[in-house]
Amino acid sequence: MSGAAHARRQLGDGPLSRIASRVYILLVVELLLLLTTLPALLPMLLLGRDPSNLPLVAAFLVPVGPAISAALYALRHQRPDLTDLRPAVLFWRGYRANLSSVLRVWVPTLLWLTVLAVNLAYLGAVGLAGWWAVPLVLIGVGVTLCAANALVVTSLFDFRLRDVLRLAAHFLVRTPGVTLGNALLVAAAVGITAVFSEAVLAMLGSIAVLAFLRVSDPMIHLIRKEFTA
Repeated sequence: MSGAAHARRQLGDGPLSRIASRVYILLVVELLLLLTTLPALLPMLLLGRDPSNLPLVAAFLVPVGPAISAALYALRHQRPDLTDLRPAVLFWRGYRANLSSVLRVWVPTLLWLTVLAVNLAYLGAVGLAGWWAVPLVLIGVGVTLCAANALVVTSLFDFRLRDVLRLAAHFLVRTPGVTLGNALLVAAAVGITAVFSEAVLAMLGSIAVLAFLRVSDPMIHLIRKEFTA
């Protein structure tokens, strides 16, 4: 009997062992998400919910993109072998490998959303009629959903930035189930933040990233099948 098989026999390979391994992976990823985002998110929690703080909020959210990317990478590449659970190693590998490419997607997204949010908050002050709120919200939703696709593509594949953006926009239409699923996840995140706080959302980070990954599975499958060797 090989060492791996012996270890698997000791650990067990039944439903309880698989559930325990999933819980362990999610807990480790959650701790690493908090470790990489809390230094920026804690000051944000102290800010009042005033539109004038939106640029500061965007600045504090910059570390969140690379952290989500690393969590996506870790959860996607974690092998099902119960004797080879390495979520922390995979998280840091994904963080280092994707940091610069993720920031090239994440930072412009935050800038776009900040500009849109500020304009929405001060429609009258910037001389826009009230009906402008509808197209601004639609643009914001489109930017968010396109950025969600781009974040997944950047985290799991090695494409040039322009190709990442093309794929992200292409799959908004190509995989409507993914687009709808991501829209529901974004709505849930906004609702949790509005009703409770950003802290509650942060505590559910690994579960949210896992849901994000599962929703994106059809897109990931098509990209791997059609756009990679």
